[in-house]
Amino acid sequence: MSNCFGKNLTLTLFGESHGPEIGCVIDGLRPGLRVEEEAIAQQLALRRPAGALSTARVEPDPFRIVSGVWQGRSTGTPLCILIPNRDVKSDDYESLAHTPRPGHADYTGFVKYRGFADPRGGGHFSGRLTAPLVAAGAIFLAALRERGVAIGTHIARCAGLEDRPFKHLADDLQALAHAPFPVLDVGRGEAMQAAVLAAARDGDSVGGVLETAVLGLPAGLGAPWFDTVEGLLSHALFSIPAVKGVEFGDGFALAELRGSQGNDVFRMEGERVVTETNHNGGVNGGITNGMPLLFRTAIKPTPSIAIPQRTVDLSTHKNTEITVQGRHDPCVVPRARAVQDSVTAFVLLDLLEDL
Repeated sequence: MSNCFGKNLTLTLFGESHGPEIGCVIDGLRPGLRVEEEAIAQQLALRRPAGALSTARVEPDPFRIVSGVWQGRSTGTPLCILIPNRDVKSDDYESLAHTPRPGHADYTGFVKYRGFADPRGGGHFSGRLTAPLVAAGAIFLAALRERGVAIGTHIARCAGLEDRPFKHLADDLQALAHAPFPVLDVGRGEAMQAAVLAAARDGDSVGGVLETAVLGLPAGLGAPWFDTVEGLLSHALFSIPAVKGVEFGDGFALAELRGSQGNDVFRMEGERVVTETNHNGGVNGGITNGMPLLFRTAIKPTPSIAIPQRTVDLSTHKNTEITVQGRHDPCVVPRARAVQDSVTAFVLLDLLEDL
């Protein structure tokens, strides 16, 4: 099923950008997990648009949990979360019904669903569908914290500008937990925001790179070949709109090293086996080795821009030109942080159920 993912724990997304409601169903949660609505609201706030860096479509996201929770704890039955769409302007998309926007899923969705897909705001392909994903992620993140696992993501690069790298992971993850613009160096973050605003003034957009760290994972998660930790995470991460690349540890930079440089040598630290470096991002042979899990995603520039672009008219089969109207982010990287944390938490919690 293309809208459902997971093994021990499954997540299903449903709805369209301009439909009455969007939502998700979580199945396989253990009974008794704490489900705090305040925590869900906090995660949704990290994803919500804020100021000139984001779209003018600001949904308050007054979610409802309609099943699977009793007295603040999961019951073990399917948990369903519903989120209404209130701030919609479907008229902005009438002129685009037959002219697919470059960089969007308009054309592929038209082909996949034989012309019956809801085109308003990107329909089921819209980044709006990440709201229920983040709502579910708040539950997964809380469950992982109870197991001593912490997840945090920062903007490693945006508009060609770089944040400082992770240093003291525990402190860095704590600082990122509620940061509205998730960077480790405030000054560099301000420069990034200025670059985003400059692109917006030009009617254009920018992309960037998100870097995630996970602390507290045990060694032994994952499997060789088809259920590797990297493979399962990549599968889920590529479901995030705008993600076009994933790398673990030093990633592609490892290709430039010799084995003597890229290997992470082992040593004992008390009774614990550790590595002196972490070029491989905490994974060997598709299985966690107990070191911090580190990976990055490449986020492409927002495809909806206010600059004329060439496309085709699917009703006349002729070339044409469009200028995208409506409300769009000049950069989705800051808001994607909460989505990346949520997807990561889901995959890791599912894997931990195998232990």
